[in-house]
Amino acid sequence: MKKSGIVFVIILALLTLGAAQAQEAPIKLVQTFKLPADVKGRFDHFGVDLQHHRLFATPEDHKALLVLDIRDGKLLQTVHGIEKPHAVAYREDLNRIYVTDGDAGVVRVIDGKSYKILSSVKLQEDSDAMSMDPKTKLLYVVSGGKDVHMTYSTLSIVDSTKGEKLQDIKVDGDTLEVMSLESSSPRLFLNNRAKNQIEVIDRDKRAIVATWPVTMGKTNVAMAYDEANHRLFVGCRSGHIVVFDTQTGKELQALKIGEGIDDLHFDPQSKLLFAACGAGSGELDLYKQVDADHYESAGKIPSSPGTRNGRFVPELHEYFLAVPQHESANAEIRVYKTQ
Repeated sequence: MKKSGIVFVIILALLTLGAAQAQEAPIKLVQTFKLPADVKGRFDHFGVDLQHHRLFATPEDHKALLVLDIRDGKLLQTVHGIEKPHAVAYREDLNRIYVTDGDAGVVRVIDGKSYKILSSVKLQEDSDAMSMDPKTKLLYVVSGGKDVHMTYSTLSIVDSTKGEKLQDIKVDGDTLEVMSLESSSPRLFLNNRAKNQIEVIDRDKRAIVATWPVTMGKTNVAMAYDEANHRLFVGCRSGHIVVFDTQTGKELQALKIGEGIDDLHFDPQSKLLFAACGAGSGELDLYKQVDADHYESAGKIPSSPGTRNGRFVPELHEYFLAVPQHESANAEIRVYKTQ
C-alpha cells in the first residue's frame, strides 16, 4: 500500500473511533445558561426546588443567591444580603430556602415567594457545608475552624421549622467539609479534612461513634453515597475518589481523577459518578459503576480552570456544572443529560 493510502486508512480509523466514542458518551451537553457579567468568582454548592422549577446557585464573591429557572436558565431573582453564600437547602412544604453565609456565620432563612430574608440562625463564623434530613427536617451545618482562628470545628443541628439552633457537636479538626446522611439508619458521614478521615456521627445520639482514616487520597472534601450497595465515595483534591465499604468502614480502592475536586455526585440509575475537578485546565471526570467493587472510566469532559462545583438532579437526569467567569467569557452553567 502506498504511503498516502496508509495515511488515509489511519485517518479514517481515528475518525471512526472518535465517532464511536461520541456515540458511547454517557452524557451530552444540552443547554448552557449564560449568567450576567457581574457574576464573578468561584461557585459553591447548588440547591434545587423541583416543584417551582428553580435552581439556586451560590457565586461566593457576588454576595447574593441566584435563583434560576431550571428549565431554561432564566434569572428569576437575585437575593442580596448574603455576604458569602456556600450551601443551599430547600424545604418544599414551607417554601423556604436556607443558605449558609460564611462571613456572617449564620444560616439565612429566605421566603421562597417574596425572597425576603425572614431570619438568620447564628452559628460559628465560616458556616459552610449543610445537609437537611428529609425525615426530621433538621439541618446539619459545618462552621468554625482555622479560618476563624479556632482549633476545632462544629457540626451544628438546626431546627428548620423554628429557625433555631438546637445543639453543637464539637469535632476535633479545624477544617470540615461536606457530609452524607444515611436514610436507613441515623448515621451521618462527615469529611474531616484536617485529619484526613471520615467521622461517623449518630444523629440520634448526636455524637461521633466511629472514625475512618482516609489513606488512599489526601484532602478529602467531596462525598457521594450509594446506599443500596453500601459504598461511600470520598473525593480528594489529591486527584482520587476513595471508595469505602460502609458496613466495615474499610477503604476498598481509589479511582484516579483530576486534582481540585469540590463536588461529587452519584446517579443510582445510570450508575455514573460525576467529579468536578477545577485544578489545571479543569475537567469533569466520569466513572461508571460496573458493580459495587468494580468501576471503569467513562471519560473526561474539559471545562475550565476553577470549575469544581456541580449538582446532579436524578429526577431530571441532568447534571449542572458551574463555570466561573474567565478571560472574556461570562460565568455560565452547563447542563448535561445522561444518555
